Amino acid sequence: MKTRLLLLATLSSMLAPMVNAQTTPVATANLAFEVASVHQSPPPDMQKLIAGLNAGIKPESIHVDGSRVVFTFMSLKRLVAYAYGAQTYQIAGPDWLPTDRFDIVATLPAGATKDNAPAMMQTLLRDRFHLEAHRATLDDQPVLAIVQGKNGFKLKATTAAAQPLDLTQPLKPGQAIIESPSGPILLTRNPDGSSTYNMGERGQFNLRFDQTTLSMHMTSSALTMKGVAVMINVLGGGEGREVVDMTELPGTYEASLEFALSDLQGSLHDDGIDLPPPPPGYGGAATDPENGATLAASLNRLGLRLDKTHASIARLVVDKIDKEPTEN
Repeated sequence: MKTRLLLLATLSSMLAPMVNAQTTPVATANLAFEVASVHQSPPPDMQKLIAGLNAGIKPESIHVDGSRVVFTFMSLKRLVAYAYGAQTYQIAGPDWLPTDRFDIVATLPAGATKDNAPAMMQTLLRDRFHLEAHRATLDDQPVLAIVQGKNGFKLKATTAAAQPLDLTQPLKPGQAIIESPSGPILLTRNPDGSSTYNMGERGQFNLRFDQTTLSMHMTSSALTMKGVAVMINVLGGGEGREVVDMTELPGTYEASLEFALSDLQGSLHDDGIDLPPPPPGYGGAATDPENGATLAASLNRLGLRLDKTHASIARLVVDKIDKEPTEN
């Protein structure tokens, strides 16, 4: 039970669109929060944590309410990613970046909007944690490329276009907005225990955890190929490599994929969570690569494959950062 709940919580915070990193030096933004209180996060109350997870509430979150911005149980790695518009797997830095977590309550100055908050977080990280970072484009780096399989592309194209999110609509019960580096994601917790992630123009997908086979099931009626690459990256299915879309296929598609729990371990570790192994004999085909329930096998059935190749990749390199902030 604990393994399942931790996995669901982590996925809720991980599944966010990827941002194309810039090739220019990191900007020195002058915007700053009017006031900010920074404290190390206390150890979570496990009973409250489990109750929250069952209600679809993850411990790691960003909430903007008017001029008030609250960051809860955020790792320094996620704070850096949020500030500079990157995914956590794009951040290179000390090993402890994913594990040291903080609660931050900040106030936006008059005239500022939530769109200014990432730049203000840059300032906070520089002033309070003495962050020094630079962007680097590394040439000829090993990647996994999504390409069309030799036996033909089998995803069914759909006329449903991926639409931008309408954030003017009030949230319904079971819905929440996840603030990600590339914009908001509308998360809907469904009655059957699954979750729907609406990524706007990248498409949307439904994710369900199967505790019997220890696997994640993703289905979508309108997902772009870029959205597929984002899915694989954030789920840690790239075998330690960045996954890039090289299909050159436009439009949206119907998709159904299954990921074994073992396929997610790398990304969970990158987020500072090491799950215990399942009990002997627990789970079914999804835990056995020989039975074809791995990510690679699922992609192959859709007429896609992951090829090892080389490409230029962008990273945000953390040169210096303190483990503890200066006093409030």
